[in-house]
Amino acid sequence: MYKILIIDRCSFTRLGLEKRLQQVNGDSLSFLVTQLNSLLLAKAHVESWQPHLVIADFTDFQHDLKQSHFLPALLAVCEQRTRLIRLQNEPFLFKNVGDVISKKAPLETLSRRIIEILHSGPIVNPARNALPLLTRQEEKVLSLWMEGASNHAIASEMQINGKTVYTYKRNIRMKLKVENRFSPFIPTAVSAECVE
Repeated sequence: MYKILIIDRCSFTRLGLEKRLQQVNGDSLSFLVTQLNSLLLAKAHVESWQPHLVIADFTDFQHDLKQSHFLPALLAVCEQRTRLIRLQNEPFLFKNVGDVISKKAPLETLSRRIIEILHSGPIVNPARNALPLLTRQEEKVLSLWMEGASNHAIASEMQINGKTVYTYKRNIRMKLKVENRFSPFIPTAVSAECVE
């Protein structure tokens, strides 16, 4: 089973790619797909979950001050631990890592390229952990948290208790190995070697 991580700000794109991969699923390939809209969470997923392939559109992230500082670290981790397909239609401001495909390319072209990339290179370890790093609820809490929502607002949006939000945040911090509740929001220095 191949693990694929989809990173995109647009939920419609993430869902569309996942649906397309499920259509391809079944031949000689089997996919477990996780989709994210947070670069911090994506980096943690690549480090811990070790997907075989990351498919990402970084366009909106590179222009977002809250997210762009995570991009160099994520690209470095992808370069070391997985294969990457970047979907893009505009110039990329950071280090060029992985294969590039136009976001407007036909789905058949993308599917073909995914299969080629998965079949090329070293043989993958099928014994890798096949569970996502965070639960869907934790991903939703993290997404709202990164947008600046209060615990009360998160509880209201998700229709859960405020104490449950606190527990989710604690679990997220433990899984992502961040020291305190402010760590996900502290910008890291962008090294000169990562920016072109």
